[in-house]
Amino acid sequence: MTTRPCLPWPDKRLRTPAEPVTEITDEIRAHWTDMIDTMEAMPGVGLGAPQIGVMLRLAVVDASEERGQAVRMANPEILHTSVKLRAHDEASPNLPGVWARIKRPRAVTVRFLNAEGEMEDRDFVGLWATSVQHQIDHLNGRMYFDHLSKTKRDILLRKAKKAR
Repeated sequence: MTTRPCLPWPDKRLRTPAEPVTEITDEIRAHWTDMIDTMEAMPGVGLGAPQIGVMLRLAVVDASEERGQAVRMANPEILHTSVKLRAHDEASPNLPGVWARIKRPRAVTVRFLNAEGEMEDRDFVGLWATSVQHQIDHLNGRMYFDHLSKTKRDILLRKAKKAR
């Protein structure tokens, strides 16, 4: 089991878009394994590679109740979103001690390169969909609090600074 430390906010890598993955290699598989171990240790329901300083478009998501169902994704992109929104309390190990209620589409269809190196389209609903969208934000250099108004974002960041 290899858990990796999460970058502390405001590390500039958290604001940097990650690089695309060209093929699934043993190195990519090792990153996914470390990411799953790190996600489980938090515990969390997803992790984007930039959160641990790996600047590749890699994400893992496991919103299953029993765990052990992690979906490994390279270069995930959202193809479709539902009109219906779902509110959920979101947080990040990169900014511990704070969270915010974020509304995102309740369901998404995502295309990604899977662990076998094949393109896959998959539908995600509920917490799975929220987590996938959250991880894609990380891959694009965005944080969950970017979905808040400037006033709410400033309050959240001040709270986080006090909590440190």
